[in-house]
Amino acid sequence: MNQGLQVPYGCYYLSDSGYCNANGFLTPYRGQRYHLKEFDGHRPETPQEYFNMKHFKARNVIERCFGLLKGRWKILASPSFFSIQTQVRIIMACCLLHNLIRKYMSHDPQEDEEEEEEKESGSEDESEDVEYVTNISPSDEWSEFRNNMSTNMFNEWRNR
Repeated sequence: MNQGLQVPYGCYYLSDSGYCNANGFLTPYRGQRYHLKEFDGHRPETPQEYFNMKHFKARNVIERCFGLLKGRWKILASPSFFSIQTQVRIIMACCLLHNLIRKYMSHDPQEDEEEEEEKESGSEDESEDVEYVTNISPSDEWSEFRNNMSTNMFNEWRNR
Protein backbone atom coordinates (compact mmCIF):
# COMPACT_ATOMS: atom_id res chain seq x y z
CA MET A 1 0.00 0.00 0.00
CA ASN A 2 1.59 3.29 -1.14
CA GLN A 3 1.09 6.10 1.35
CA GLY A 4 3.31 8.64 -0.40
CA LEU A 5 6.59 10.03 0.81
CA GLN A 6 7.08 9.48 4.51
CA VAL A 7 9.90 11.02 6.51
CA PRO A 8 10.87 8.99 9.59
CA TYR A 9 10.48 10.88 12.86
CA GLY A 10 13.64 12.77 13.78
CA CYS A 11 14.89 12.71 10.18
CA TYR A 12 14.67 15.22 7.37
CA TYR A 13 15.51 15.78 3.74
CA LEU A 14 17.86 18.59 2.76
CA SER A 15 15.80 20.58 0.27
CA ASP A 16 16.62 23.52 -1.93
CA SER A 17 15.00 26.91 -1.49
CA GLY A 18 12.31 26.01 -4.02
CA TYR A 19 10.62 24.05 -1.25
CA CYS A 20 9.21 25.39 1.98
CA ASN A 21 10.85 24.79 5.34
CA ALA A 22 8.39 22.22 6.71
CA ASN A 23 8.36 19.17 8.92
CA GLY A 24 10.83 16.72 7.38
CA PHE A 25 12.22 19.20 4.82
CA LEU A 26 15.11 21.43 5.82
CA THR A 27 15.75 24.34 3.46
CA PRO A 28 18.48 26.99 3.42
CA TYR A 29 17.76 30.52 4.56
CA ARG A 30 16.65 32.75 1.72
CA GLY A 31 18.45 36.04 1.21
CA GLN A 32 21.70 34.71 2.71
CA ARG A 33 24.87 33.49 1.03
CA TYR A 34 24.49 29.88 0.00
CA HIS A 35 26.79 28.62 -2.76
CA LEU A 36 30.43 27.99 -1.91
CA LYS A 37 31.69 30.54 -4.44
CA GLU A 38 29.77 33.21 -2.49
CA PHE A 39 31.90 32.38 0.57
CA ASP A 40 35.19 32.64 -1.34
CA GLY A 41 37.33 34.85 0.88
CA HIS A 42 34.48 35.38 3.37
CA ARG A 43 33.85 33.59 6.60
CA PRO A 44 30.23 33.15 7.62
CA GLU A 45 29.22 36.06 9.84
CA THR A 46 25.83 34.84 11.06
CA PRO A 47 24.29 31.53 12.10
CA GLN A 48 22.16 31.68 8.94
CA GLU A 49 25.19 32.03 6.66
CA TYR A 50 27.02 29.23 8.45
CA PHE A 51 23.97 26.97 8.22
CA ASN A 52 23.61 27.72 4.50
CA MET A 53 27.28 26.95 3.87
CA LYS A 54 27.01 23.59 5.65
CA HIS A 55 23.67 22.85 3.98
CA PHE A 56 25.19 23.45 0.54
CA LYS A 57 28.24 21.30 1.27
CA ALA A 58 26.04 18.42 2.40
CA ARG A 59 23.72 18.72 -0.61
CA ASN A 60 26.76 18.89 -2.89
CA VAL A 61 28.08 15.58 -1.50
CA ILE A 62 24.67 13.97 -1.91
CA GLU A 63 24.29 15.21 -5.48
CA ARG A 64 27.78 13.99 -6.33
CA CYS A 65 26.92 10.53 -4.98
CA PHE A 66 23.81 10.39 -7.14
CA GLY A 67 25.87 11.56 -10.12
CA LEU A 68 28.41 8.77 -9.56
CA LEU A 69 25.68 6.16 -9.29
CA LYS A 70 23.91 7.39 -12.42
CA GLY A 71 27.23 7.54 -14.29
CA ARG A 72 28.16 4.00 -13.38
CA TRP A 73 24.72 2.44 -13.71
CA LYS A 74 22.98 3.89 -16.77
CA ILE A 75 19.72 2.19 -15.79
CA LEU A 76 19.46 4.82 -13.02
CA ALA A 77 19.91 7.75 -15.40
CA SER A 78 16.68 7.39 -17.34
CA PRO A 79 13.00 6.87 -16.56
CA SER A 80 12.06 3.34 -15.65
CA PHE A 81 9.03 1.40 -16.74
CA PHE A 82 9.55 -1.36 -14.19
CA SER A 83 7.21 -1.76 -11.24
CA ILE A 84 8.07 0.26 -8.12
CA GLN A 85 9.13 -2.91 -6.31
CA THR A 86 11.52 -3.80 -9.14
CA GLN A 87 12.86 -0.22 -9.28
CA VAL A 88 13.63 -0.35 -5.55
CA ARG A 89 15.51 -3.63 -6.04
CA ILE A 90 17.47 -2.21 -9.00
CA ILE A 91 18.51 0.85 -6.96
CA MET A 92 19.52 -1.31 -3.99
CA ALA A 93 21.53 -3.66 -6.24
CA CYS A 94 23.31 -0.72 -7.90
CA CYS A 95 24.14 0.82 -4.51
CA LEU A 96 25.41 -2.49 -3.13
CA LEU A 97 27.57 -3.13 -6.19
CA HIS A 98 28.86 0.44 -6.06
CA ASN A 99 29.84 0.02 -2.40
CA LEU A 100 31.51 -3.31 -3.16
CA ILE A 101 33.55 -1.66 -5.93
CA ARG A 102 34.50 1.20 -3.60
CA LYS A 103 35.57 -1.24 -0.90
CA TYR A 104 37.93 -3.25 -3.11
CA MET A 105 39.22 -0.70 -5.63
CA SER A 106 41.89 1.67 -4.37
CA HIS A 107 41.18 4.05 -7.27
CA ASP A 108 37.78 4.49 -8.90
CA PRO A 109 38.01 5.77 -12.51
CA GLN A 110 34.28 6.63 -12.42
CA GLU A 111 35.04 9.39 -9.90
CA ASP A 112 37.65 10.88 -12.25
CA GLU A 113 35.10 10.96 -15.08
CA GLU A 114 32.54 12.68 -12.84
CA GLU A 115 35.03 15.33 -11.73
CA GLU A 116 36.07 15.96 -15.35
CA GLU A 117 32.43 16.37 -16.43
CA GLU A 118 31.84 18.86 -13.59
CA LYS A 119 34.87 20.91 -14.67
CA GLU A 120 33.79 20.92 -18.32
CA SER A 121 30.20 21.90 -17.59
CA GLY A 122 31.19 24.43 -14.94
CA SER A 123 28.30 23.32 -12.77
CA GLU A 124 28.48 23.10 -9.02
CA ASP A 125 25.14 21.73 -7.94
CA GLU A 126 22.55 23.53 -9.97
CA SER A 127 19.92 21.03 -11.06
CA GLU A 128 17.46 22.17 -13.70
CA ASP A 129 14.99 19.42 -12.87
CA VAL A 130 12.43 20.73 -10.41
CA GLU A 131 9.98 18.44 -8.71
CA TYR A 132 7.07 19.85 -6.76
CA VAL A 133 5.88 18.59 -3.41
CA THR A 134 2.30 19.72 -2.94
CA ASN A 135 1.31 18.12 0.34
CA ILE A 136 3.50 19.99 2.82
CA SER A 137 3.17 23.47 4.24
CA PRO A 138 5.48 25.86 6.09
CA SER A 139 5.81 25.20 9.78
CA ASP A 140 6.74 27.69 12.52
CA GLU A 141 7.88 24.73 14.62
CA TRP A 142 10.21 23.59 11.84
CA SER A 143 11.55 27.11 11.32
CA GLU A 144 12.34 27.25 15.04
CA PHE A 145 14.08 23.86 14.74
CA ARG A 146 16.23 25.23 11.90
CA ASN A 147 16.98 28.44 13.84
CA ASN A 148 18.07 26.49 16.92
CA MET A 149 20.17 24.13 14.82
CA SER A 150 21.90 26.97 12.96
CA THR A 151 22.62 28.90 16.16
CA ASN A 152 24.09 25.81 17.86
CA MET A 153 26.21 24.93 14.81
CA PHE A 154 27.50 28.50 14.50
CA ASN A 155 28.35 28.79 18.20
CA GLU A 156 30.19 25.45 18.19
CA TRP A 157 32.16 26.53 15.11
CA ARG A 158 33.11 29.92 16.59
CA ASN A 159 34.15 28.38 19.93
CA ARG A 160 36.60 25.92 18.35
